[in-house]
Amino acid sequence: MKALLQTLALAYQYPKPGSTKALWDELQDLPRSRAKNLLERFLKAISELKLAEREELYTRTLELTPLTAPYVGYAVYGEDYRRGRFMAELNAEYAALGIETAGEIPDHLIPILRYLAVATEPLPELLQLLEPALHQMMHTLKTLEPKNPYLLLLEATREAIQPISKGVPASPTQALPVAMGSLFSNLPFFKGGRE
Repeated sequence: MKALLQTLALAYQYPKPGSTKALWDELQDLPRSRAKNLLERFLKAISELKLAEREELYTRTLELTPLTAPYVGYAVYGEDYRRGRFMAELNAEYAALGIETAGEIPDHLIPILRYLAVATEPLPELLQLLEPALHQMMHTLKTLEPKNPYLLLLEATREAIQPISKGVPASPTQALPVAMGSLFSNLPFFKGGRE
């Protein structure tokens, strides 16, 4: 589990020379699982692209579109003050466990996945928000770009966190903060959050 989460964190980093090969190397040692299969499919898709194409795909998918950017707090809270409080709590957890954020803000999936790989009792709010946030990122990306390979990475992440988030409401529409509903229902392509 720990190795899978660390490998997924690596997959969310900006592409650079050798990064795809490094991911393939990490993938080889992982035990068989649905998450590994999805990650493998993601790697096959991006391996067919040149570095400049991978960079453009990454930027277009994870940086330019706020609703598909891998920021859990933003996906749920938007710019609401609750996101700031959530990030402060994450920062405290990271500091206590020596988690490096890789230059990202605390609610980015890279430090979150690194944290989940080592935390014995993860922050309850994170476990409540992670599934709905991933669901919303995937829903938005499917709506905007249904063949985008990052859908496979997001789905692999969702599969990998399921054992950790057991006992948390499974429905992505349950217990969502008000900010999420109003944020997404105002989008022109919103279809009620159902696939």
